Amino acid sequence: MTTETALPPGAPTKKERTFFGQPFALVHIFGVEMWERFSFYGMQGILLLYMFYTVAEGGLGIPKPVAVGIVGAYGGSVYLATILGAWLADRLLGSERTLFYAAIVVMAGHIALSLVPGIPGLAAGLILIALGSGGVKANATSVVGTLYGEKDIRRDAGFSIFYLGINLGAFLGPLLTGLLQTSFGFHVGFGVAAVGMAIGLIQYSFGRRSLPPESKEVPNPLPRKHRLIMVGVAVGAVVLIVVAVLIGVLNAGNLADAVAIITLAASIAYFVIILSSKRITGVERKRVFSFIPMFITSVAFWSLYQQQFTVVTIYANDRLNLNLFGWEMPVAWVQSINPIFIIILSGVFAAIWTKWGAKQPATPYKFAAAAVVMGIAFLLFIPFSGTGAHGTPLIGLVGILFVFTIAELLLSPVGLSLSTKLAPAMFKTQMVALFFLSIALGTALSGILAGFYNENNEVPYFGISGLVAIGVGAALVAVTPWVRKMMSGVR
Repeated sequence: MTTETALPPGAPTKKERTFFGQPFALVHIFGVEMWERFSFYGMQGILLLYMFYTVAEGGLGIPKPVAVGIVGAYGGSVYLATILGAWLADRLLGSERTLFYAAIVVMAGHIALSLVPGIPGLAAGLILIALGSGGVKANATSVVGTLYGEKDIRRDAGFSIFYLGINLGAFLGPLLTGLLQTSFGFHVGFGVAAVGMAIGLIQYSFGRRSLPPESKEVPNPLPRKHRLIMVGVAVGAVVLIVVAVLIGVLNAGNLADAVAIITLAASIAYFVIILSSKRITGVERKRVFSFIPMFITSVAFWSLYQQQFTVVTIYANDRLNLNLFGWEMPVAWVQSINPIFIIILSGVFAAIWTKWGAKQPATPYKFAAAAVVMGIAFLLFIPFSGTGAHGTPLIGLVGILFVFTIAELLLSPVGLSLSTKLAPAMFKTQMVALFFLSIALGTALSGILAGFYNENNEVPYFGISGLVAIGVGAALVAVTPWVRKMMSGVR
């Protein structure tokens, strides 16, 4: 299709091939991101089941408390890896090359899960997927941004189409991997995730040549004399991890704790570096301080929200009635419920915020509401306690995940935007990294908390978790007048 492109005022129009009115190159990033999310969420839909199912059922027989900790550590590592992916793009490879190579690493991880049996395949697969997904997540959005000029009016619509691709992949992945897992086994399910990633890579490898030169630029090249030092640091980190595993300091049972500790230390270090810098103004320092209560709220939110991949999976396997008109629905299909609601409700929320304009709630109130709504979602599990094995109706969990989605849309879309608005001029990347670190810390904590879940005595777990989240939200509301003052005009 060829259309006349909308360009900045005064610029000449030109004929170009488009994709839903957008630069045609968007189709290549849309495709690789959709298939990467297809493989990522498809794999994650059956990952926990693979770990705690018995060997006779095709699984590894890992105890549930250990399995959920591994899932939490893996999820936290994905967000930690976004910082590495952003650094590689900024200093060595550029966003486009980092995205391409990271997608290859993702595919290699899915192949390892599919073809290598037992714990070695699990370890290799999760490490590779975490590193690769971090690189894709950190750079796909940046590459999309290079398709548009500063005043191109199509930018927002283009990002909307891009995020539609993300959620389409997240919706379709668990449906297919779950169906194949129940019919042919876990490794076939992991295999189709690898095939999906391969499709995305093949498409992208042909289309990446048409991406603008800006996508390949290295903004802040690392001097050659420093590269050997960075190689030494990387090798040293790997050796340290291997030694920690060999001497028993790091093991499957404490992976989530280790990721949480590392992430917390990194977060504190980032805050200290920024706040102690002499290169920021007094107003900028106040804004960074204002981010701390919202950082804490974000951690609390993600520690519950990310239990979709831990507690909710166990709940669906043990407590949910999966019977659909006489047919047993795959457990993994539960993971496709949230993406459906995201696709439906994201436009609704965007319309609401647009209509309210300047009258919409300030960001701290949105963060607080997200924590409160997330707490309410956990409390909604309580009426179904005591219904026994597979006694919870599917519509009940669908309703709870609907509330999950409302909470997500109150916090997730505005979090990155907030971090950029509050960032000092000299530390824009570091502030975005802090938001990702809040997700990483919350995700690691979700694995730690899930270890306390007991399907035979659910009320204390859901009740305490829900009330704590509501308390965090209420605390943020209480300090919001101070937070808004410190934000110095930022909403």
